[in-house]
Amino acid sequence: MYHELVLRDGALIISDAHYSSSNRSQLKTLLLDILQKKIVTKQIIFMGDIFDALFGGITHTIVQNKEIIDIIEDISKNVEIVYLEGNHDFCLDKIFRNIHLFPINSQPVVCRYKDKTVLLAHGDFSEKLSYKIYTFLIRSKIVLLLLKYIDILGKHFILKKLDTYLSQKNDCQKFENFRAYVQKRLQKQYFSKCDIFIEGHFHQDVKYIYDKILYINLPAFACNQRYFIISSHSMER
Repeated sequence: MYHELVLRDGALIISDAHYSSSNRSQLKTLLLDILQKKIVTKQIIFMGDIFDALFGGITHTIVQNKEIIDIIEDISKNVEIVYLEGNHDFCLDKIFRNIHLFPINSQPVVCRYKDKTVLLAHGDFSEKLSYKIYTFLIRSKIVLLLLKYIDILGKHFILKKLDTYLSQKNDCQKFENFRAYVQKRLQKQYFSKCDIFIEGHFHQDVKYIYDKILYINLPAFACNQRYFIISSHSMER
């Protein structure tokens, strides 16, 4: 875990934008506003699944998203950018060279905000063993290299099918009994280590209090173009 990240007042936390040039392009507008200083901040935290499909080593996904990648790189020249990789965007170290990257095995990320300890995560770090095996394999260099050449030889048919599937997926569904799910999943191992726990992935846009711990599940930018701003008020229980 990374123990020196300081969250700044006015920082923007953006989660689950699921950017696709053919389907969800709203992220571009926000990023251009930041680049052009219409929105001013000193820190941006991307909380994973910013792209619908961006996989390091798979050239086609990089080409498809190059415009947004370049905008983020331009912003990073003047703004501190922290990026927690998600399940739709990973192995990004060769794509983004000027930002702080945290893969799934470095999450939750331990941060400080004033006198509080904050844990940040995309949200898929505590899934079942079968999912953990899948995430390990899909991120391996050998598997990514194999997929790269399958994609090239197959003229991107797998990625095209994936894009069609993702474009039809409802990312804005309500998670029934979510509060109880969060408590069972996080309370024993993580809530004892922090004052605030923030994650994305589930797209629920809710705040809960568990004893003295503030839990925040972020809004999915893909659903309503909302993002979270760090402030004393937003981080209150």
